[in-house]
Amino acid sequence: MTTGQRGSSHSAYKTLDDASLNSKHWLTVITAGMGFFTDAYDLFIIGTVTAILTPIWHLTTAQLSLLNSISLIAAVVGALTFGKLMDMFGRKAVYGIEVMLLVLGAVASAFSPNFAVLFAFRILVGIGVGGDYATSAVITSEYANRKNRGRLVGTVFAMQGFGLLAGPAVAAILLGAGVSHALAWRLMLGLGAIPAASVIYLRRKIKETPRYTLAVKGDVAATIETAAWVTGSTPAVRANGSTPASLAAEGRSNGDSGSGGATGATIRKLHYRLTDSPFLLRLFGTAGTWFLMDIAFYGNSVSSPLILKALQPKATLLDNVLIAGAIFAVFAVPGYWMAVFLMDKMGRKRIQWQGFLVMALAFGAIAVIPGMAKNPWAFLVVFGISYFFIEFGPNETTFVYPSEIFPTSIRGAGDGISAAGGKTGAFLGALLVPTLLKTIHLSGVMGVMAGVSAIGLLLTIVALPEPMGRNLEDASGESIESVAMKTDPQAVAH
Repeated sequence: MTTGQRGSSHSAYKTLDDASLNSKHWLTVITAGMGFFTDAYDLFIIGTVTAILTPIWHLTTAQLSLLNSISLIAAVVGALTFGKLMDMFGRKAVYGIEVMLLVLGAVASAFSPNFAVLFAFRILVGIGVGGDYATSAVITSEYANRKNRGRLVGTVFAMQGFGLLAGPAVAAILLGAGVSHALAWRLMLGLGAIPAASVIYLRRKIKETPRYTLAVKGDVAATIETAAWVTGSTPAVRANGSTPASLAAEGRSNGDSGSGGATGATIRKLHYRLTDSPFLLRLFGTAGTWFLMDIAFYGNSVSSPLILKALQPKATLLDNVLIAGAIFAVFAVPGYWMAVFLMDKMGRKRIQWQGFLVMALAFGAIAVIPGMAKNPWAFLVVFGISYFFIEFGPNETTFVYPSEIFPTSIRGAGDGISAAGGKTGAFLGALLVPTLLKTIHLSGVMGVMAGVSAIGLLLTIVALPEPMGRNLEDASGESIESVAMKTDPQAVAH
């Protein structure tokens, strides 16, 4: 790419990149973030639900593992599907459908009469979760300004922390109040529909992102309109001598988004493939590190009741639920927000590799130090530290990275494949940990997690660039030629 090409792509979104943080940015974050609250709640409450259902439905170890993990492999399908659909039809066209699936799946799961039915509806929940992963990061990133992009996308994902807290809190309230186990698990699953339902309207009404309208559809008029909505200043577009007013007017009158939304605009749309250099290496880095991180994160989190039971065999289910909640509150939630506040100061790459490093050290310590896996206090402190650096580390950054380092036309697919890689790792972790606890015991499981984290550290260093402080086009290597946009103080959107 030539210097001139880069310059044109820089100027194309200057109004968006240089905008101050404002209410429209936070509206996008809230719209996306409530989905992630639901995703976390739905994915992690199942560990407590299966602990309750095991004696009621006489679940085998295989059935328990399948219920704990099926939503995660279904999320692979959701992420791949929604990621591709976003690039084909636009972000707006599919956004909101994924939370509809979450609502339907949560309600139907709560009324399941047996293992087979619950298994089927957990697949539906998983497809919705995967769709949310693929869409929310990309939409937030394409609306964000340059200075705060990491913070905004990271905040969406940090809502997962509140979902992690909500699960144990709801379980503790129901179990502590003496609600029968036969009713409690149904309430735990059904309540997941509420936060997802709250944002269906907002998601269906969101405007198409200005980067998609210009880079993929070539619709100058729609780009002007949305950029003005976000920033409060209408961009002035100059292309082949056309004025901003004429471009917008022609775009509205002819409705021809395929020709640029304005006949006077000439936009050269470059075509990219994920198999091209450097995108293939980046994809290997984003999908691979997300895969490795989720083996550790979901393996430990979904199976936390089993891990804590192995640590304290005589503890009650309520005791272990409260301990899991305390770990999330004391270690995980602060880690999420530390990553959010430092994402645009320390950079994605450093936060990710140092997180993997501390995870490897913490899990390794539990695995090799004699007695560590049998001493509840020592285990919980070191295990908690690993949780802090998972969140102040790769759990946040693997979500942010793929929304930044692929061009707009393949960003949805790149993000979807990356998320699918993560959820494949999550599936394997949740599926295998219950069996591994019985075969190689707690210290052996922690040894496996240490090795996984060490590989993630190396892959981060080798495969991933640093996008901090760069606009999306620069960070992704994308070029949009022949269109220049700058703030026009005389033209304000109404």
